[in-house]
Amino acid sequence: MKLLSTETELIGRGEMVDGRVRGDATCERIEWLVSGYLEKIASSDWETLFRDPSDVRYWEKTYLQSEMHGGGPPSLFALSAEKAHAKYGFTERANSSNP
Repeated sequence: MKLLSTETELIGRGEMVDGRVRGDATCERIEWLVSGYLEKIASSDWETLFRDPSDVRYWEKTYLQSEMHGGGPPSLFALSAEKAHAKYGFTERANSSNP
């Protein structure tokens, strides 16, 4: 499912299944979004910036549980354009639909 205009965060959780921890449905949705829908813009050590091609909002994938191996389950947070540009230091590419 694509991101809804009302969404501002997706926070994955681990769940115990047959004695093993696995990602919940939100983790699976985040993986679908970042692997085939969102456009990757930039990345740093543990964070990656994406853009939603539908509404041009910026989304940051991060891991909130640093005490866990691999940082725990993934999360996605909407970022303002200003914060995205400041944090990742990139210049917006020209939009072909705007003169």
